[in-house]
Amino acid sequence: MTEAFLALHHRDRPLLLPNPWDAGSAKLFASLGFEALATTSAGLAATWGRLAGNVTLDEVLAHARDIVAATGLPVSADFENGFADKPDDVAANVRLAMDTGLAGCSVEDFTRDRDEPIYDLAFAAERVAAAAEVAHAGGARFVLTARAENYLHGRADLADTIARLHAFQEAGADVLYAPGLGNVDDIRSVVDAVDRPVNVLALPGAPDVETLTSVGVARICVGSAFSYVAYGAVMDAAVELRDQGTYGFWKTAGTGA
Repeated sequence: MTEAFLALHHRDRPLLLPNPWDAGSAKLFASLGFEALATTSAGLAATWGRLAGNVTLDEVLAHARDIVAATGLPVSADFENGFADKPDDVAANVRLAMDTGLAGCSVEDFTRDRDEPIYDLAFAAERVAAAAEVAHAGGARFVLTARAENYLHGRADLADTIARLHAFQEAGADVLYAPGLGNVDDIRSVVDAVDRPVNVLALPGAPDVETLTSVGVARICVGSAFSYVAYGAVMDAAVELRDQGTYGFWKTAGTGA
């Protein structure tokens, strides 16, 4: 499963990776023909009425098991910052992620510290190296995605982001990801600067799939977007019922309603 997942990153067109937030949405995306899935920690948090970043390691591992069990597709986990600071602890937690049946996971360089939100580059690379050593031990190659979080935390520094991704590549990451990049020229610069598949987050205003294909992007995910779209639709339906007393929301109800 892990080798098949990695192979999906080395084709002429990007792997489109939807992010389910529960078993039902995972089955839905599988029924639509998607080839792999990725979890969303923000979408998971929303199911419990929490803000993004407010899930525990144990909760994420249990969620990963649920999503893996829901379909026969490869699944990559949004594993936040590995739920640890020290490289050895990150590696130990990645081993726990592997034991859930996942095909891969991502590890961020976000510290969770508002004053110093991004790990020092050398230390961030050590964390990726420790995770990669565990991910690539044994027969199957667990697909490790390394994330440079600059653009999500007020550090719109393309040169530093590229330097980080390059360091993560050298540390053994299989896929590189800088969420928040939205300019096609910046994305092209990242793709050209590294020798690993690059993932792009489909944020509002981001280049469309055809454009991202043309600059060599290997994978496109939606993060929490689909879960938030679902909640938005439910909000609209609830407001219609409360304020208008009508049932027009049935027009948008999916199959099985």
